[in-house]
Amino acid sequence: MRDFLDVAEIFGENVFNDSVMQERLTEEVYKELQRTIQEGKELQRSTADVVANAMKEWAIEKGATHYSHWFQPLTGATAEKHDAFISAPHTDGKVISEFSGKALIKGESDASSFPSGGLRATFEARGYTAWDCTSPAFVKKDATGKGAILYIPTAFCSYTGEALDQKTPLLRSMEAVDKQALRFVRLFGNTTSQKVTPSVGAEQEYFLVDRDKYLKRKDLVFTGRTLFGAMPPKGQELDDHYFGAIRERIALFMKDVNEELWKLGVAAKTQHNEAAPAQHELAPIYAQCNVAVDHNQLVMETLKQVAYRHNLQCVLHEKPFAGVNGSGKHNNWSLTTDDGINLLDPGKTPHQNIQFILLLTCVLRAVDKHAELLRESAADVGNDHRLGANEAPPAIISVYLGAQLEDVLTQLINTGSATSSIKREKLDTGVRTLPDFAKDATDRNRTAPLAFTGNKFEFRMVGSRDSVAASTIVLNTIVADALSEACDVLEKADNFDLAVHDLIKKYAYEHQRIVFNGNGYSQEWVEEAARRGLPNIGTMVEAIPHLVTDKTVKLFEKFGVFTKAELESRAEIKYETYAKAINIEARSMIDIASKHIIPAVIKYITSLATSINQVKEACDVVTVDVQTELLKESSDLLTDTRNALVTLIEKADTASAMKRGKEQAEFYLKEVVPVMNSLRAPVDRLEMIVNKEMWPMPSYGDLLFEV
Repeated sequence: MRDFLDVAEIFGENVFNDSVMQERLTEEVYKELQRTIQEGKELQRSTADVVANAMKEWAIEKGATHYSHWFQPLTGATAEKHDAFISAPHTDGKVISEFSGKALIKGESDASSFPSGGLRATFEARGYTAWDCTSPAFVKKDATGKGAILYIPTAFCSYTGEALDQKTPLLRSMEAVDKQALRFVRLFGNTTSQKVTPSVGAEQEYFLVDRDKYLKRKDLVFTGRTLFGAMPPKGQELDDHYFGAIRERIALFMKDVNEELWKLGVAAKTQHNEAAPAQHELAPIYAQCNVAVDHNQLVMETLKQVAYRHNLQCVLHEKPFAGVNGSGKHNNWSLTTDDGINLLDPGKTPHQNIQFILLLTCVLRAVDKHAELLRESAADVGNDHRLGANEAPPAIISVYLGAQLEDVLTQLINTGSATSSIKREKLDTGVRTLPDFAKDATDRNRTAPLAFTGNKFEFRMVGSRDSVAASTIVLNTIVADALSEACDVLEKADNFDLAVHDLIKKYAYEHQRIVFNGNGYSQEWVEEAARRGLPNIGTMVEAIPHLVTDKTVKLFEKFGVFTKAELESRAEIKYETYAKAINIEARSMIDIASKHIIPAVIKYITSLATSINQVKEACDVVTVDVQTELLKESSDLLTDTRNALVTLIEKADTASAMKRGKEQAEFYLKEVVPVMNSLRAPVDRLEMIVNKEMWPMPSYGDLLFEV
């Protein structure tokens, strides 16, 4: 046993990483596998057999008895099936450990049992998982530390080749941006870089509540959010939870989370209390984007598993509690060459970094052209409650560049060239004992959906439960498209320098409307965005159609990221997901109101009426008046609750009977959701009146402040 935690010693100890491969594979096999990883070369079956055997032996030494092709279907979660490392019994009744290259490379799952949006019929069941060798395999142990499984990150596709997951189109988009970015840097004289990889760092926000209290809230259990709940006397208005001292119970939880993640090679770096009570954040160091997507799934799974061990519940819904901040996920995206060059690093004098300035204007062009698609990539049922509030970016897509880059852009638009950059200045605190240091050349803007933050773009719209794959796929593809258009022009230019100059000025001028450095929460920005012609897409249902427009289909088919059929299937899945989620919420409200809230209120009213009769006999007129007033108010609110409940039952039944698809999703949005709000309103008022001992579930105060 160690007396202290040595992070360097445990980091990646459960990962079949490069150092393990070098140790356990022959030099020849290792080099061929690296060629597959780095260059996309096809892996020979004989090499796969050697790798599989080495992986099996390593995993068994870690305690693994089974392996699993670990994939990310379109359910919003991960999926796994466990197979033991055993062969068929011999005639003597004994078995041997077995894991072939074929089993490593390919697995099979029932494709009809996962969302396919019509790509697979129920009777057409075959689907395949394919090893993503660019994302390392890993071993996960159970809570006892005795059982372990070897997890192999894979892509998931149908028998006919369509992508049924998040990983397949992500890998396709990585290839697209790699190809176009290499074209781009070659034009600027870079002959050494052989690959450009999009990198991602996904910050994760989450809530922690006591598990015993959580289990008494059926709305949290069934839907992930509170469908009823009055605000406690104190919320987050004092800002005392944000970055505040971490309570001991939470600190112990975070310690265990970090240790589990470090063992899995997830570079969890930052942890702190977030703005809302009981809300927290974990942020990792960036990684290659498909690895980062896998790591974020591991982060979410680990948060839940470790919370259970501490008798806590990790709540990842985007808006679990009305009235306080919801949770999101920031996708920090950049482009890096295989020899360590960050293409989004502006340097100390951005106005002189022509390659960077052109890339920057290409990103502006990409975002402006495909703003609706980028907004759709963050569309989620829970995000409808979060986006646009004073805790998350507005639903209007804009880009924050900061004072330094906005100044450079203004110079380009006004004069056609940039001759200076705002310099970093010394921070003057007015305290002699504090050290002097240079402050950044620009401030940060937390209200911007897409913000440039020094050497990367931070996309802040992703929901806390969602995979960052969808937004990364869009960012990769739209930037690949903009780079492709720029390269088409520059490769034909007679005067390269002049063509670059003209292209920068053209893109800066044509797409300046997408740049906004002000307060994205203000009503003035909503009005200004409308004047600029920027889309304002408020809900998931309104966003989904932009996934299948002719422009979107043309974009994705150009780079082989999605086919039209794959896009149509994803749109269908999203409509169904929205309808099912709202149906579950509506049915949960009906169940809770009918079986718990209304009976509790009736009990309270009955006790109040009995008390009034008793007080009347004692002739206490004042008390009678107060209780009579409470009785009338409670009775009126109970009537409102019952009326709203009846209406909700009718609307939910109508919606359930409709054919699945866009029309049903729109009905849930326009007809069911408003009635759900109408039911919640009187119930939340009743919670403030009814005796706490009679109220059938823990309050917001119990959940948020008693952890």
